[in-house]
Parts: sequence; structure tokens; C-alpha cells
Amino acid sequence: MSWLHCFWGVGAAVSPYIMSYYLTGGYGWNNGYRTIGIIQIILTVILFISLPLWKNRNAENSKEEISSKPLSLQQAVRINGVPLILVAFFSYCALEQTTMLWASSYLVQHRGVDINVAARFASLFFLGITFGRFLSGFIADRLGDKLLIRIGIFTSMAGIIFIALPVTTDVLALIGLIIVGLGCAPTYPAIIHSTPFNFGKENSQAIIGIQMASAYVGTTFMPPLFGFIAAHVSIGLYPLFLIILAILMLFMSEKLNKVVAEREAAKLQPQ
Repeated sequence: MSWLHCFWGVGAAVSPYIMSYYLTGGYGWNNGYRTIGIIQIILTVILFISLPLWKNRNAENSKEEISSKPLSLQQAVRINGVPLILVAFFSYCALEQTTMLWASSYLVQHRGVDINVAARFASLFFLGITFGRFLSGFIADRLGDKLLIRIGIFTSMAGIIFIALPVTTDVLALIGLIIVGLGCAPTYPAIIHSTPFNFGKENSQAIIGIQMASAYVGTTFMPPLFGFIAAHVSIGLYPLFLIILAILMLFMSEKLNKVVAEREAAKLQPQ
């Protein structure tokens, strides 16, 4: 799961360079889109070729399949702990997208960083996520989802504190963006991966779908909300906005851990 999302970061980082190559070289934006389209077609062909591998995998797992009726939204939300993970996932994606979309503006407008330097370090946020997920893939099984999420949140908080430090040098703020990316790295994959354990394998597909919907709500609405705050109050509130989201994510995640621990303890008690 970590490596799967690591390669999302690879695509997110490489694509702008492909487009910039065509724009700066005078080849036109349409050729940039054409190249990306060709890459997408090649990937689609590879996916179709790999379909038999998925069928073989399904056949191996057929004995372990759990027959259950699909959960409705109302039924899924009523499962103990689901609202907590929805808020945690909402907070994570709001944190990730707000950090990514407003980093350059904050560095330039509030800290007076050179535009080119700000853009370069804002892009390194992607590098932090990508490299962090690549590394976490090697240790994920040993540490477990709960510890990975906790480490990710506290690392993100440390990066936000670096961004907010009222010092004359901008180096700490620039490094802080990379640290926030490293903190975000294990959190998203670990939340998805922990779903079958937290809520049962039979419920995991429905709940993951709802988690993704909650994530996209955070992605869609929270960066514009900060834009409204930046326009009408101050863009200097950027670190405060991020730390509030991180604290909310930590609170909901730890509360869910407590719910799951109580459920597992109840299972061990003699009937």
C-alpha cells in the first residue's frame, strides 16, 4: 500500500516537468498533453494485459471470501468508530492539499521568499511524500498501521512548527515543508490498510469507499476555506490552520484506537 501511493507521488512530480519541457522549449502545451495521453494509453494497455493475474489471485482467495450484503451509507456510518476515521481522513487530506496548494503563496507573501525558491521547495513537498512512502514500505509490516499513523502525524506537526518559527532565516520554513511531506507519507496508506482490522474484512470495501468520499470533501473545500481566510484575515495563519487539522486528525485517530482496543478486549473476555 505504501509503495502503491509512493508511485502516485512519482506521477505527481514528473508530470509538471513533462509539461514544462514542452512549454519552455516552444513545443506548445498540446504536445505536452499528447505525451501525457500516450503514457496513459500505454499504462491502460499494461493494465488490460495484467487482468489474468488478478483473476488468478481471486481464484486463490475464493475459499476465504465472506458473503455479506453490501452496506448502505447509513449502516456503515453506524458502525462504532467509522465517524472517527471519516473525520481523521478528512483532516489528513485537508492538511495535505492545503499545505501543497498554499505553500508557495505563504512563503512569498508572508516570509518574502524569492518566487523561484518558494516554488522549488513547495514542489519538494511531493518529494517528501514520495520518498517517505518508499521508505515506509520497508518498515510498514514491522511497525504496524497504528504506529505509522502516529509517527506520521507527529512528524507533520514538527514540520508545521518549523514553518511557523518566527526566525529571520527562511531555511527552517523551507525544510519544514519537506518534513510535513515526510509526515504525510505513511498516514494515507496506513489509514486505508488498517480498515479491515478496524472494522472487519466484510465491511472494509464499503467503508474504504466512504473514507475516500470524506477525503475528497477535505481536499475540495478546505484549501478554498483557507484562501478565504488568507484574503480576509492573513495568509500568516497558514501554520495555525495546518496545526489545527493535524491536532484534529491525531485526536480522532487516537480515539479510534481506543474504540478498537476496547472491542478486541471484549472479544477475549469469557462468555
